[in-house]
Amino acid sequence: MTTIYVQFKKHILLPRNKHVQLSQIANVAPNKQVTHDVGEIIIFEQHTLPTNEVVIDGLFIIRSIKKHFPNINVRFIGETFTVAYVERKKRSVAKVFVPFIWLLLFIGTAMTIMNFHHDVGMQEVQQKLHYIITGKENEYPLWLQIPYSFGLGIGMILFFNYWFTKRFNKEPSPLEVELFKYEQELEQYKHNELIKNDDKFN
Repeated sequence: MTTIYVQFKKHILLPRNKHVQLSQIANVAPNKQVTHDVGEIIIFEQHTLPTNEVVIDGLFIIRSIKKHFPNINVRFIGETFTVAYVERKKRSVAKVFVPFIWLLLFIGTAMTIMNFHHDVGMQEVQQKLHYIITGKENEYPLWLQIPYSFGLGIGMILFFNYWFTKRFNKEPSPLEVELFKYEQELEQYKHNELIKNDDKFN
């Protein structure tokens, strides 16, 4: 009996109104010929999905494979389930809100930074530093404030590891790590809730 290994993919986004093949939701190994044939098995049609997001578990995959290849032994690597999402229709209206949301976030972030610096007395600290270094009092020590402002922006860029769409290195930023943890916990929660509500696709 031939053994194949199945590893579920993460973050599966399925195109609308199309049938779904096994290769779209999982990686199959190792025999090339068998892998190709098994990967083309149609797992289900989208109109049979109970919701726009559904848990697909290992038992359902085994039954689907056994229908076409009864002599294949299926083993799973890693998780024995995945959460699949059906692609939603794109709304052109959303593009109108992008500049508004960007402006709102920009103003909110600027206010947060300014209020933080006011609370910790950053201007007084810079004035004192100027006095310690030069021996003169100056209400606006720009030679300190301007480099500090640039340094604050550059530090945020390096922290997030992105400049628009350009990435500085392959290491994930702390934000990406936290988002990864959040997505894992969210998928596990959805899996538990969908199972509890009997919305699992089987």
